[in-house]
Amino acid sequence: MSITNENIENYIDEIQPLCSGLLGEIQQEAMQDGLPIIPPQVARFLSTLLSIHRPGNILEIGCAVGFSAALMSQHLSDGGRVTTIDRYDLMISRARENFRKLGIEDKVTLLEGDARDILPTLQDSYDFIFLDAAKGQYHIFFAECMRLLRTGGVLLADNILQGGRTAAGRYEIEKRQRTTHTRMNALLREVSNMPGLETSIIPIGDGLLLVCKTSDYAPQLQQDSEETNT
Repeated sequence: MSITNENIENYIDEIQPLCSGLLGEIQQEAMQDGLPIIPPQVARFLSTLLSIHRPGNILEIGCAVGFSAALMSQHLSDGGRVTTIDRYDLMISRARENFRKLGIEDKVTLLEGDARDILPTLQDSYDFIFLDAAKGQYHIFFAECMRLLRTGGVLLADNILQGGRTAAGRYEIEKRQRTTHTRMNALLREVSNMPGLETSIIPIGDGLLLVCKTSDYAPQLQQDSEETNT
């Protein structure tokens, strides 16, 4: 769901093309099937950002059908690699098939399982991290990401404004969504004021959080204080 003016959305989508070649076919097929891939404007932003950053080691949390991992693999520096995580068998199967079709199996490592279990086991240092997974777990993922992100590295988190719900009052939100709403608000406020980080909230697609880790300091998020009676 987009958070910007519909006319502007349509205008941008009209003048900016989708990806080309086989990657573009995978993008179009996923969009037609209603599969959870990043929207075209986010894909364009991600591609432009990585063209500037040229990372060597990329970590992605939330692979889905592998579209964004494949897109990011096009912008690796020489010898670079994308490590991506997903826990859903159907998505894993489609992602592996897409990597095979694109001939990028030597550039992408797909780790199968829950990111909450996998992230603490990783020891590599990453130049770029793309976070696009369960929104209610972002506060857990973020702390691990900061541990893994090298100084000078960049993190991009997707869907942080959740169709505008993040900016709404707590009691405007459906009861079942309040925990995620509270956690996302706490994360954005805390991260925006953390020493050692430069951050920007960008209203593209469903909202992006862009973070640059500027010092060795690895920030620790406060304990989740969400009320149990939500």
